[in-house]
Amino acid sequence: MESEKSLIIMVDDNPANLRIGKNLLVGKYTVATAPSAKKLFSLLENNHPALILLDVDMPEQNGYEAIKVLKSKSETASIPVIFLTARTDADAEVTGLSLGAVDYITKPIQPQLLLKRIEVHLSIEEKNKVIKQQAEELKNFNNNLQLLVEEQTKNVLELQDALLKTMAELVEYRDDITGRHIERTQSGLGILLNEIKESGIFQEETKDWDIDILVKSCQLHDVGKIFISDNILRKPGKLDYNEYEEMKVHTQIGRQIIEKVETLTNGSTFLKYAKIFAFSHHERWDGTGYPNHLKGSEIPLLGRAMAIADVYDALISVRPYKVAFSHEDAIRIINENKGTHFDPSLVDLFIKASDQFKELK
Repeated sequence: MESEKSLIIMVDDNPANLRIGKNLLVGKYTVATAPSAKKLFSLLENNHPALILLDVDMPEQNGYEAIKVLKSKSETASIPVIFLTARTDADAEVTGLSLGAVDYITKPIQPQLLLKRIEVHLSIEEKNKVIKQQAEELKNFNNNLQLLVEEQTKNVLELQDALLKTMAELVEYRDDITGRHIERTQSGLGILLNEIKESGIFQEETKDWDIDILVKSCQLHDVGKIFISDNILRKPGKLDYNEYEEMKVHTQIGRQIIEKVETLTNGSTFLKYAKIFAFSHHERWDGTGYPNHLKGSEIPLLGRAMAIADVYDALISVRPYKVAFSHEDAIRIINENKGTHFDPSLVDLFIKASDQFKELK
C-alpha cells in the first residue's frame, strides 16, 4: 500500500530533475518534490520523511544553507540528507559531508546507484532505530534477570553485526569495481590469523586474540572510502598521481571515523582492532607505505597480516586496468615482495596456508 512506503522528499530547482527523480523512485517510495528550500520547510511542517535528496545550487537558499537549518532543529536533525548535485569537485563533497549529509551523489543520476545508496542508508537508519530501542530496553532490565539480559544482549550484538555488514556493503557499493573484496579479505585474513596463532611465533601479541572478533572488525578496513569522491572510486582505469594521493587519505579518514565512534561509546576491543586495520593495512615492511611510512615491526602485526590478505585479493581479482592473476602467480608476486612490501615471517606462513587461500578464488 502507498501509505506503507517510506517518504522521500526531493529538492531541486530544476523541474526536469524533479520529474526524472520522482519517476525513478515512485515505484518503491512515496515521493514529494520541492522546487526550493522554502518549499521543503513548508512540507516538513506536516511531514517527517525517511530521507531528503537535496540539490546544492538553488536560488535564494542553497543546499548547504538548507542543511544547516535542518540540523539546527531537533525535529529535523535526525532526518538523513543525501546531496544530489552537479558539483563534482572534492571540496564541495567534503563541505556537504561536513555539514551532516550522509552521502554525496553527483549528477547525472545513475538510476541503479541512486536506488542502492538510498536502500543502504534507509537500512542503516532502520537498524540504528532498532539498536537504540534495544539499548533502552537493556537499561531497564533488572540485574537479577540474568537470562533475560543475556538474551537481549545477544539480540543487540546480532543487530550490531548486521549494521556493521551494511556499512561494509555501503563501501563496496561506492567502490563497485572491487566486487566482493571485503568478504574475500575477511576469509583470507581469518586463514592467515589462525596460521599465525598456531605457529607460536608471535605468542605475546596473539595470546589474547579472539579471531572471530578480529575477522568481523576487519570489515571496516576500507570504511574511509565513504568520503572519497565517486570520480576516483569509480574511475575505469589507473589513477593519476593526484587521484592516488587523494585515495591514500582513506586510511586516515577510516581511523578518524572509528575514533569518532569510540568517543560516542565506551570503546571496545572490536573498535580498537578495526582502527588498526583501517590505518595500517597499506603500510609496507620497508617503510615505503602510507599513511605514516612505518617500517618493520613498527607496523602492527594485524596491519601486516591485513596487507597480505588485501593484496592477495587484489591480485586474483579483475580490475579495469588489469586481468586477474592466477593463484600461483599471486603467490609468486607476494613471495617476491617478501622483506620489501611484506613481513618475511608472515609471507612464509601465508605460503604454508596457500592451499586454503586458493579456495577463495
